[in-house]
Formats: sequence, C-alpha cells, structure tokens
Amino acid sequence: MTQDEMKRDAAWAALQFISKDSIVGVGTGSTVDHFINALASIKDKVRGAVSSSVQSTVKLQQLGITVLDLNDITELSIYVDGADEINAQKQMIKGGGAALTREKIVAAVAKTFVCIVDSSKQVELLGRFPLPIEVIPMASSYVSRELQKLGARPILRQGVITDNGNLIIDAHNLLISDALVLEQQLNNIVGVVTNGLFARRAADIVLIGSTNGTQVIK
Repeated sequence: MTQDEMKRDAAWAALQFISKDSIVGVGTGSTVDHFINALASIKDKVRGAVSSSVQSTVKLQQLGITVLDLNDITELSIYVDGADEINAQKQMIKGGGAALTREKIVAAVAKTFVCIVDSSKQVELLGRFPLPIEVIPMASSYVSRELQKLGARPILRQGVITDNGNLIIDAHNLLISDALVLEQQLNNIVGVVTNGLFARRAADIVLIGSTNGTQVIK
C-alpha cells in the first residue's frame, strides 16, 4: 500500500464520525483532499462545511458541498484535518500548507477534532518537521531574532503569502519536549499571529492509515 493509499483510507474512515445534518469543519492538505472526496459522497446528509483555507473552499464548492462562514454558525460538531507530525499525546505540528491560523481557529470551535494521517507522521518527539510560524510582515526580522534565542534556525518561506496576507517563518532544529509551554511562548512574541503547534487544542481522535489498515486512537 502506498503512502497516498494510506492517507485515503484514513480520510474515508473519518466518515464514521460525521453525524447526519451536521456542519463539518474541513482542514487543508493532501490527506484532507481525500476527505473532501469522501465527504462529497454524503453531501446530501450534511448541512455544509466550514473551510480552513481558500484551497479547500474551492474544492468543496467544486464538489457541490455548501461552504458556510464560521461567524454564521453557533456550533461546530466536528473538525477533520491532517498533520505534519503527531505524537502519542495527540499533539501536532501543522502548517505545512500555510493554513495554520485558520486551522487553529476552526479546531478551537469544534467539539471534536479528528486528525487523519498516514503512519509516517507519527513521532516520539515533535520538531523534526520545521515548525511553521505565521507572522505579520513588518515583524519578520524581529521574530526571526527571537526564534534564534530559543535555539531555532528560522527560515522565511519564500514566495508564500498566507490567506490572511501574512508570512511564514519555518523554525528548524527545535526538539520539542514540552509542546504546551513552547506553543504559548511563541505566541507571546510580538508579531506572531500563531504557530503550528497544536498542543493546547490537541486532537480528540486520531485515524492512522497504515499497511495494515486504519487504526483508531481515542
């Protein structure tokens, strides 16, 4: 089974957690693309979706799924998204697709966060994948200097502007032993919009696609 097939299996397995007449939060990325395809197969059973990115919005609409504004709804029962890394505590690094801020907002609103990944995303210690940090453009140099003080090697992601009009700095060489503390520490740097650590809002359910099928971790 290829990595893409493992992603697809995990994505389709998420349908079991979608309730009838619900509004579904939808993340961003290659695994989520499979989930959007899966969601289209039951689009008549859901009220619509809240999207975390322009990319996902376009695909949802192309498949005939109603996209709703998060400000227009009072509750969100479920959010389905992937991760760049995930540990045993269901804490994640996200933001490889530069949609981390909107992903974090939708995840915060949702009652249940279902993370869909293939087995290659499982790690013991977060940080091998560079940690994305969304920053206000005028603060990028300052934020980079502050990251260096924390032992990181900051690299501005070239040619990338987020859906919010900001920049992404990827923090390399961070081995993250306490994700909760670091998440707050980074958010306290002036000019940081948010960072790609999902520790305070970790996943509730993880679906891991592997060569032996999809494992469900609650």
